[in-house]
Amino acid sequence: MKAKGQVHRYGDNVDTDVIIPARYLNTSDPKELAEKCMIDIDKDFIVKVKPGDIMVAGKNFGCGSSREHAPIAIKASGISCVIAETFARIFYRNSINIGLPIIECEEASKDIEANDEVEVDFDSGKIYNLTKNKHYQGQAFPDFMQRIIKAEGLINYIKQR
Repeated sequence: MKAKGQVHRYGDNVDTDVIIPARYLNTSDPKELAEKCMIDIDKDFIVKVKPGDIMVAGKNFGCGSSREHAPIAIKASGISCVIAETFARIFYRNSINIGLPIIECEEASKDIEANDEVEVDFDSGKIYNLTKNKHYQGQAFPDFMQRIIKAEGLINYIKQR
């Protein structure tokens, strides 16, 4: 399984209130959430993002409240993968549960810049920065997590079984 796209870059401690502000939580519709994704930190994000693009951030991405709306909004916006130095644990699990691929890699998080073209191989955990002709070794997903992501989330995975 792979992802490939242009990078949208953010810093450390991007919390769920910035990913999808509380004032937009009156819906759980993925399309509506996507329209407000990152609006308080990057008002042009939803205009710039294209299907398959990749989000890169620093430490503690997805901190704050435990709402599933945050990874849902990111996935519905077209982002195919989030790379960060570290993720808040609840965000990490919520992402897997809804089928949003995420990968931790300190080196990639620090080196990849906005607008770089990046490819991620989830089977090996390798991240390729095609713009800089560099690669990084991220944490590969265990098989069971790959199956959940391929099924587009935990509920779909359970239904398929």
